[in-house]
Amino acid sequence: MKTPSKSYSVAELCQLIDGKMIGHTSHRITEPEQIEAAGLQSITFIGHKKYVPLWEKSRASAAVVNRSLGLTDPGENRSFIEVDNADLAMAILLDHFTPDPVNLNSGIHPTATVDASAIIMEGAVIGAHTYIGARASIGKNAIIFPNVTILDEAVIGEGSKIKSGSVVAERCIIGNHSILHANVSIGSDGFGYRPSPDGRGIVKITHIGNVVIGDHVEIGSSTCIDRGKFSSTTIGDGTKIDNLVQIGHNCKIGRSCMIAGLCGISGSVTLGDGVVMAGQAAIKDHITIGNGVTIGGRSGVINDIPDGQTILGYPAVEAKETLKQWAVLRRLTKK
Repeated sequence: MKTPSKSYSVAELCQLIDGKMIGHTSHRITEPEQIEAAGLQSITFIGHKKYVPLWEKSRASAAVVNRSLGLTDPGENRSFIEVDNADLAMAILLDHFTPDPVNLNSGIHPTATVDASAIIMEGAVIGAHTYIGARASIGKNAIIFPNVTILDEAVIGEGSKIKSGSVVAERCIIGNHSILHANVSIGSDGFGYRPSPDGRGIVKITHIGNVVIGDHVEIGSSTCIDRGKFSSTTIGDGTKIDNLVQIGHNCKIGRSCMIAGLCGISGSVTLGDGVVMAGQAAIKDHITIGNGVTIGGRSGVINDIPDGQTILGYPAVEAKETLKQWAVLRRLTKK
């Protein structure tokens, strides 16, 4: 059972998101909630017409609604807050309802193992049973959660958070104000093997590079980013990576990309700035994806893609072409 810790009037919330209030409710709001599960002290969000019919049965006292939907009658003792973009307004409100962070106390936990040559900057927090290797550097106000491993000469930037179970391998670099969620692996060897000359075995290719992650990057749980064979695998500033993503050795991921869960990026792939990969998409090795490209879910990319395209399918081509192909296949199956 949730214990309300923050309470706002709808008028206060309306002001926070610069919206237009329609209707009135006497109920104070203690939580944001999805429309089906909302209660009298909940505010919910209607950003698409498919959710409009659910409002009548919802118990929510207030909803943030897209102006484009033209909703004008919230009902008795209920309110709408009309905005241009309900999703962006939701992001603002969630910040205001965020619970207090977990309390890891301060400084270095007595059970942590920190090499004498490691540099721990002012305000950094090192959680229980964490290992910090030789000549590693932990930036100012960084938070290292319990049971994290940071190996020799790794660098964690100012204000970054490394959550439990994560491993930052030797010589890898995490920028400022980035977040690694639980069980992230940074700097494992890439999948580099060749058949042995006698054809009776497999030769492992040593990887001596590292991983360099920029500022304000967020990486989801159980994602793996492999070190370069030589040089670096790089992740650009502001990029957001979901859970269970694989990024191979020597990839160059641009700024402000969004990579959804279960995507797989083979070695030496280049993604431009602002690329969006939907879930389960995969990219063949040595491919270049241009700036602003959108890759549809479960697509397989086997050719270079120029800037700005939206692609879909396997093999992935422009989305309009893929949809035409699917339409033809549906007609053929009906004959």
